[in-house]
Amino acid sequence: MDLYQDWQKNAKTKFKEHKTFLQRLKKQKKGKQIDQIVNDTDEAAFETFDCLACANCCKTISPVVTATDVKRIGKHLRMKETEVISDFMKVDADGDYVMNRQPCPFLGADNYCSIYEARPKACREYPLTQNQGFNQRPALHARNTLTCPVVFHVVKELKNKL
Repeated sequence: MDLYQDWQKNAKTKFKEHKTFLQRLKKQKKGKQIDQIVNDTDEAAFETFDCLACANCCKTISPVVTATDVKRIGKHLRMKETEVISDFMKVDADGDYVMNRQPCPFLGADNYCSIYEARPKACREYPLTQNQGFNQRPALHARNTLTCPVVFHVVKELKNKL
């Protein structure tokens, strides 16, 4: 079974199990070992999985968009920052700018991002499996198992190896 099918079939049923596992990891003193397993598993998963075949992140969640991101997007689109905000952004409950609709207004029918070179920092870093301190954000990574097949696979492999 490929990563995508495994994820589609099991993400919701394994959510509580993965969340509990990730919460337990936060208490462990194996941060560097965990990060190494996560990074290796992530790299292997991305060698076989094509984000353009999925784009679920772009279809279902909105990144936080910083002022720097707005400036970069505006320059890319040759729009004023205020126009970028009024056309594509809204303020969420936390007071942050996010995209004003889902799927992302920049996602094409072919799953390509029309502003890929200028995309927000949060999009560049997603799914956060290459960042250090993976075990310090259990709730975030648990939620991401529902959004991204690679994160689901990383957590599944992490459980197998620890």
